[in-house]
Amino acid sequence: MNDKERKREKMDNPVVLALDTSTASLAAAVVRGTEVLGEIGSVAERNHSVLVVPKLQELLRSCGLTGRQVDGIAAGRGPGSYTGMRIGVTVAKTLAWAWGKPLVGVSSLEGLAYGAFHRGMEQQAGTADRAGAAAADAGADDGTTWIVPIMDARRGQVYTAAFAAGDSGAKWERLADDGIRMMDRWMSELLQRLEAERHRRVRNLWIAGDLTQHEAAAGRLGEDVAAAFGDDAPQVRLLTYYMEGRWIGRLGGYRLAAGESDDVHALVPNYTQLAEAEAKLLAREEANR
Repeated sequence: MNDKERKREKMDNPVVLALDTSTASLAAAVVRGTEVLGEIGSVAERNHSVLVVPKLQELLRSCGLTGRQVDGIAAGRGPGSYTGMRIGVTVAKTLAWAWGKPLVGVSSLEGLAYGAFHRGMEQQAGTADRAGAAAADAGADDGTTWIVPIMDARRGQVYTAAFAAGDSGAKWERLADDGIRMMDRWMSELLQRLEAERHRRVRNLWIAGDLTQHEAAAGRLGEDVAAAFGDDAPQVRLLTYYMEGRWIGRLGGYRLAAGESDDVHALVPNYTQLAEAEAKLLAREEANR
């Protein structure tokens, strides 16, 4: 392989250091394309600020890499825990600036959904080796799978979005923007959307994430879908899933391979919900226009 070919391969499969601290899980990984070179996960939300740097150092050592040997950094930018998001994004920005590496922000909800889809397909197929074939067999002719990631936002609210996948993830699209929504109302909206889009032949609807606080509402959606669709009802599945760094890295790698990056100084977490003072200020500005 000559230098030009090596450079092209590196651009197509960048080595990405990925990090997400938007949830109780400190999730980090080093990936190259679809290959996971190393990964760590730690459920210690209150200690993210203490653990994140030593955990990343440990991860790079285990991969035999230094920070300057990675090709880029992918940071989960939320929505999620306010403090957690700030920690992860700040660390990623600092490392990108210090190492002179491109930085990309990734929706934490998309990372959660993307990972849940792949893990769900592996479980459905029985083994990871059969997951791709099973997903491909359930492609366009059998409809698609909707994945709805859920993060608890307290007081009956969730951080959530919606995505559709088919052909083992080759067809991946966003159906709803990241946002904070009342869980009960969101479940009703999903039912209405399913009914409005019967022609899409949605095969599965997976509610994924830490569902501890919202299992009842998600379960009611399954009952409502069964009643509305009868024998043709999509299968509603509750999938307990926690963030994994590899999927933040995979999504970030796609952007880096396409030549995309975010401004190291301008990247900020996706707080989703404005503070009350900010919301009032924007409302006044809008009214005065």
